[in-house]
Amino acid sequence: MQFLIFIIAYPFLWIVSILPFRIFYLLSDAIYFLVYYIIGYRKKTVRANLAMALPHLSDEERLIIEKKSYQHLCDMFLEMIKTMTISSEEMNKRFTITNLEVIKEYEKKGKSIMLLASHYASWEWLITLNQKITYQGVGVYKKINNKYFDKLIRDIRSKYNTQLVVTNKTIPLIAQNQRENILSVYGLASDQSPKADRIFHWDSFMGIEVPVHTGAEMLAKKYDLNVVFAKVKKIKRGYYQATLIPITDDPKSIPDFGITHTFIQEVEKQILEAPEYYFWTHKRWKHRR
Repeated sequence: MQFLIFIIAYPFLWIVSILPFRIFYLLSDAIYFLVYYIIGYRKKTVRANLAMALPHLSDEERLIIEKKSYQHLCDMFLEMIKTMTISSEEMNKRFTITNLEVIKEYEKKGKSIMLLASHYASWEWLITLNQKITYQGVGVYKKINNKYFDKLIRDIRSKYNTQLVVTNKTIPLIAQNQRENILSVYGLASDQSPKADRIFHWDSFMGIEVPVHTGAEMLAKKYDLNVVFAKVKKIKRGYYQATLIPITDDPKSIPDFGITHTFIQEVEKQILEAPEYYFWTHKRWKHRR
């Protein structure tokens, strides 16, 4: 059944990926209308999240953000599909990095990097970074149940020779790379809610005390990794710009949970600048106190 679903869907996905951008975004508009107005995908979750995170805004202001966030969600989904066939030249035109020298300076020092990102704007297109660095790019991802779609996602995300690793195999890979002196950039999106049995620390996020992922900090301290936050900004439809914000080059000197706290603060600032580009459909605040 998994294969049947895949072979039915794949031709459609491939056709979408080769559409001219003008038609591509018209399709995204149509999907937005279906998802938002007809299906109402996770509307209750989005509205609850917006009300909790942005209580200072009026209902009308939050409704505008809600609609724009769904439009962006549809764009993001299709842009991931677009990655299947988009040229390197086109990708580099649409996703730029303002200060690549941050990575270059770390490369000179010969120490691997933990690159933290959030589910904001286009974290998917951060894979273009791997074309511009000498280190091995590694993306940490959550495995999809359908093995055929899982392979497709891995193929898309590894397009620029980025190595994909599932979450539960991240530690062995980093340990192996450290032993073999394979200098790498490890990319993680760590802003979502951890599972209840993996809660080790709580912090304030958008004014609400919630459990936060601490795995990235733990790994950075254990293996002495430079830590950088990738702040991605949506310039206009289909165009993004990333700015690399150094968090620390000496993680062991930072008090426990200090790296995580700084990361959460950066994500919060990012959201407040333009909340419509955050992934509000996730149940980020399901655990709170």
